[in-house]
Amino acid sequence: MKQLACRKCKFITSGEEKRCPVCGGSELSDEWSGLVIILDVNSKLAEMIGAKREGRYAIKVR
Repeated sequence: MKQLACRKCKFITSGEEKRCPVCGGSELSDEWSGLVIILDVNSKLAEMIGAKREGRYAIKVR
């Protein structure tokens, strides 16, 4: 299954979705690298990357 990352918020979704479930953006890319898994949105890391919900985030999206 191909995974896509949102260019706006970097949230990683399954390839079946047409819009990002976090920000609603429609610019999804299959060219991304690095992975951060957020388990607690109140953590410092979540704050640094701007994560608004738990899940998987790309570090770099092209």
